[in-house]
Amino acid sequence: MEEKKVLLSARDLVVKFHVRGRILTAIRGISLDIYEDESIAIVGESGSGKSVFTKTFANMLDDNGYIDQGSIIFNDPELADTTLNLGPVEHRRIRGIASTLNGYAKLENGAATYRQMKDLEAEKRHRETLSDEEYEAFNTQLDDLRFQRTELFNQKQTFDTSKEKEQIKAAADSIKALDDQIKALEKKREDTVKAHRAAARQDTAYQNSFRQRMDKLKQTYAQEITLPITPETQKRNEEIAKEIYLSVGRYNALTRNRMIYRLLGCMKKAMRLGVDLSSDEVRNQVFSEVIFRVKLLDETESKLHGSCTIDLANVKHAKDLSQIRGSRIATVFQDPMTSLNPIITIGKQISSIILKHQNCTEAEARRQALDLMKKVGIPNAEQRFDDYPFQYSGGMRQRIVIAIALSCRPKILICDEPTTALDVTIQAQILQLIKDLQKEFHYTIVFITHDLGVVANIADRVAVLYAGQIVELGTVEEVFYDPRHPYTWAMLSSLPQLAQRNTQLYSITGTPPSLYNKIVGDPFAPRNPYCLTIDTLKDAPMFQVSQTHFAKTWLLDPRAPKIEKPEAIQNLHEKLLAAFNI
Repeated sequence: MEEKKVLLSARDLVVKFHVRGRILTAIRGISLDIYEDESIAIVGESGSGKSVFTKTFANMLDDNGYIDQGSIIFNDPELADTTLNLGPVEHRRIRGIASTLNGYAKLENGAATYRQMKDLEAEKRHRETLSDEEYEAFNTQLDDLRFQRTELFNQKQTFDTSKEKEQIKAAADSIKALDDQIKALEKKREDTVKAHRAAARQDTAYQNSFRQRMDKLKQTYAQEITLPITPETQKRNEEIAKEIYLSVGRYNALTRNRMIYRLLGCMKKAMRLGVDLSSDEVRNQVFSEVIFRVKLLDETESKLHGSCTIDLANVKHAKDLSQIRGSRIATVFQDPMTSLNPIITIGKQISSIILKHQNCTEAEARRQALDLMKKVGIPNAEQRFDDYPFQYSGGMRQRIVIAIALSCRPKILICDEPTTALDVTIQAQILQLIKDLQKEFHYTIVFITHDLGVVANIADRVAVLYAGQIVELGTVEEVFYDPRHPYTWAMLSSLPQLAQRNTQLYSITGTPPSLYNKIVGDPFAPRNPYCLTIDTLKDAPMFQVSQTHFAKTWLLDPRAPKIEKPEAIQNLHEKLLAAFNI
């Protein structure tokens, strides 16, 4: 495979949502590299996590959603490159930061002893409270009862107060019974904690032993943290001080001072624990609690120069987000009418985005907006510049949405089912427009769809999602002509264009698993006609079929029985040529 530059790299991404008092895990450990100038399609059933996955790129999750773990590294050298001019004030601040770090660095001498003290405290705390098993059992029961109460309360709200009084009364009684159960369980948990604490405090032998060990550790620690630091540590701290100031240099004075204070606190905590701050990976993690770390590359007396690792899963400040969303990563949504403001003219909507992200005049913004309108195929652009969205057809509105998305020359264009709300004859025009503009603007297309016909015409690679995981990944030829995962087989088999005369249209039986619960084994196992015993017990690893083709199924294990693809998708090449004119 030709070596391509990775533009965006997601690793072990987990996204969760707070829904009705419970946690729903929408994305479960996705890892994916997206390359420059490619077109990659994200496909799967509704609810598989397609839109949620791509919304994390531009921090567009709903208020109840959050990234629980993982990283999304955006490799944009222009955005990552950072330069800071130095004057007497900056030099003085950097020396002050380094001096503070040198004071904190004495804590590293006692780090091993400090960790022993924390372990001893944790041991005591564990004896005085619930065990992990008890804590999990109580929380599981409480979550289940609260969810039942929420569902019953929502159902009660739908009853007609004039005709369904008995149902309302029964629901109210059931809600009260659930409230009593929740209170009783919370009381039982509280009583269990009190019993554990009382038993631990009555164990005088353990309490005396704990005090003796803790006193000895504290004496040792007090002596260790008075020892001087080495010249190597001082040199490291000078570098960290420069990186701290370089990392916060793009903010105003108030924000900058606040961040420096917080970063020093993070450094103090890291030094107390004795982490290896000479490691780039560790230093990145310490910085990430506050801001992206800018790694120092070179310096002169008057300038610091560095580069930062941009983790889109950890954007904490609006200023950073404004440099990414729109200007670097843009989105085209499926319904153009909800993407456009109905009371602002088309031209104003395009030019306002250009003015926001580019340093130009209103006249230049208007010229660029007209140029974009012509590129996306709007006839008589000058005359239609001051029209309102309702004066445009659906296809024309979608062209304007594409023009707005491309107004800042983004590196990634996310197309979230952009042709779903359009007439079939217009769909092909919009798809062709997106592909044609890619050649001129050199952006990467991330296309979200459930229409495999669209995938066949627009994508270079395909990622198949199921239950928040990538189950198959490969080039469009590999996924269409040599699919390996049973879910991909089922999706291809259900294409209506492949159905034969006088035959029943294939459909996937069952429903996707509930993402509220922990999934044991392969999530597709209950719907998989080729399910193996191990599918119900253990989730499959990602097997490599070729250099570019991967599938997450136990059928690729050398020990698995040989199973042929369904007859409906055999000789798929000829069928797809006829069906989609690929």
